[in-house]
Amino acid sequence: MPTRAKRTAPSRRQPTHPGAILRQDVLPALALSVTHAARDLRVTRQTLHRLLSESTSVTPDMAVRLGKFCGNGPELWMRMQAAYDLWKAERALQDQVRAIPNRARRRPRLLPGGLRGDKPTRRGVRAEAP
Repeated sequence: MPTRAKRTAPSRRQPTHPGAILRQDVLPALALSVTHAARDLRVTRQTLHRLLSESTSVTPDMAVRLGKFCGNGPELWMRMQAAYDLWKAERALQDQVRAIPNRARRRPRLLPGGLRGDKPTRRGVRAEAP
């Protein structure tokens, strides 16, 4: 089972929008116009242009088309879009997220057999500190 890298602080560099990669790298390398690429992708010119101008996101439908078109699979296009969207959201919500408490730091102490070691208090039961 693959392990995931632990995410720490958000990256300072903004990820490149997938439309920019398509516009700057893919279409010129293939020597294709927007009209020809849109025809090959079976989408309208306007749909492709909105993606190339970074005014719309790569949808799962478009990711499947781009993955086939470029031969690199839809997952790559979805990961690029997710990285771009997450970067933008982290910055847009930075102040609000900072005010949210991190409840994951408090973990109940587990006893052998997976039982919780709780102590009674006036208000009920409280988990012991590890």
